[in-house]
Amino acid sequence: MELFRQTNFDFLGRKWPFIIASLVLTVAGLISLGLHGGPRYGIDFKGGTLMTVKFQGPPPVDKIRGALDKALPSAPEVQNFTGGSNEVSIGTEGSDEKVLSSNRNIVIRTLEQTFGQPGNGKLDFNNASQSTLADRLRDPLQQAGAQFSDAQVQQLAAAMLDLRNKPPHSGLLDNFDQLSGVPGVTPAVQSVVKQQCYLAPFALRGTDIVGPKVGADLRHQAVYATLLALAGMLAYIAFRFEWIYGVGAVIAVFHDTIITIGLFSLFNKEISLTVIAALLTLVGYSMNDTIVIFDRIRENLRLGRRERLEDVINRSVNQTLSRTVMTSGLTFLTVIALFLFGGPVLHGFSFALVVGIIVGTYSSVFIASPIVLFWHNLIERRKGMVPSAAPASGAKSPAALKQSGNKGSVNVVK
Repeated sequence: MELFRQTNFDFLGRKWPFIIASLVLTVAGLISLGLHGGPRYGIDFKGGTLMTVKFQGPPPVDKIRGALDKALPSAPEVQNFTGGSNEVSIGTEGSDEKVLSSNRNIVIRTLEQTFGQPGNGKLDFNNASQSTLADRLRDPLQQAGAQFSDAQVQQLAAAMLDLRNKPPHSGLLDNFDQLSGVPGVTPAVQSVVKQQCYLAPFALRGTDIVGPKVGADLRHQAVYATLLALAGMLAYIAFRFEWIYGVGAVIAVFHDTIITIGLFSLFNKEISLTVIAALLTLVGYSMNDTIVIFDRIRENLRLGRRERLEDVINRSVNQTLSRTVMTSGLTFLTVIALFLFGGPVLHGFSFALVVGIIVGTYSSVFIASPIVLFWHNLIERRKGMVPSAAPASGAKSPAALKQSGNKGSVNVVK
C-alpha cells in the first residue's frame, strides 16, 4: 500500500530548518540538565519508597500532600491515578534502609491520623494483617462464647482478609455486613468484629522500597545498556553498509536520545525504569527507520552510479516516504493515546515515545542522510585537491607545445 506515488520532494534542500531546530532543542536541553544538576531521576534510580493507597472515593490529593509535607523530612511526591481507580501513589526519598522504613511508617501513621479513627482504640480492618487481626479477635471471640482454636482463628482472619483483598472490594470494605458471606462468620463473630474494628476510608495496596545502592546500580546499568545498544548497531551497520553509514545512524539515534532526555529536564519530568525502556525502544525504532532509507540508497547507487549522491538520497527518501508515514503515523497515534489516557504510571513512558517518534522520524531523513552526504562530498573535494601526476618522460608540457607551434611545427592531437 502506497500513500504517495512518484513524489519528488527535495528533502536535503530543506534540511537546515530541521538541523537548526535540533541544535536549539539540544542546547536548551543540555542547559536545563546543567542547571538542574543532571536528569531528575525517579525512585527507581535514586532510592526511596513508593506506596499505592486506595480510597473509598476520589482521593483528596491536596489534603494528603499537605499532611505528609508536615510529617516527612522531605516533600513527598503524590500522584493521582486516572481511570476511576481512586488510588494515589506516594513516593518518598531516603538515604538508607532505616530512613526508608521510617518514612513508610510515618506515611501510614499520618494517613491514619488524618483519615482514620486512631483515638477510638479499635483496629483498622482495611489495613490490618492476618496475624494482627487474629490476635485482636482471639480473646473477644472466646468471651462471646465462640469457641475457636488458635488455628481456626487464623483461618477465620485469613478468610475475611481474602474477601477484603479480592475484587470487587480490592482491599477496601465500606461495611462489615459484607463479611456475612465468609465461611465461619456467624452473627456473633460479625458482632465481635464490629466491636473490635473499624473501617478506615483508605487502604495501603502496595509498597515498593528501592535502596540507594540498588538505585545507583540500576542507573549505571541503564547507561551501559543504552551505550551497548548504540555500539552494537554501529558495528552492524558498518558491516552491512559503510562505516560512515553506521556513524550517521548512531549520531542520529544519539541526537534523538539527547533531545528526549533534554525535554524531560525542561518539563521537569522524572526518568524511571519505564522511561529507560521507552528510550531503548526509541533507539531501535529510529535505527530501523534509518536502515530502511540507507538500504534503499544502497540499491539506487547500484542502479545509477553516475547520478549525484544528493539526488540518489532524495529519490530514496521519496521512495520510502509511504512506509515512513504509515509506520510512524500509526505508532504515533498509539502512543498519543497512551499519553492522553494512560494515567500517571504510563505518562513518562508515553511522553518519551511521543517525543522520540517525532524526533526519530525526521532525524533519519534530515540528520543521518546529510551526514553521509557531507562525508562523501568531503572525500570528493579532497580527491580534487590532490595534484595531478608529473608529465611522463619525453612528453611535452602545454607551454612547450605552444612554443613549438610558434616555430611552425604542426602538432596533431588525436
